[in-house]
Amino acid sequence: MGSFSIWHWLIVLVVVLLLFGRGKIPELMGDMAKGIKNFRKGMADDDDSEDAKTVEHQPEEPVKETKQKASKT
Repeated sequence: MGSFSIWHWLIVLVVVLLLFGRGKIPELMGDMAKGIKNFRKGMADDDDSEDAKTVEHQPEEPVKETKQKASKT
């Protein structure tokens, strides 16, 4: 009951082929490969762009606060 026999795997394969068709499975795998390739390219671009960015911190001049007298009515 814990392991699957060859017949279980054949039935699963037949069901998958019936649901997706013969031509759809290679198309799905190709789309997944393109997605992984684009993800890796994006990660490499992020690493390069982090090295190129430099942020210079310049302290702001202190803001002079004006005291307003509260008017009593």
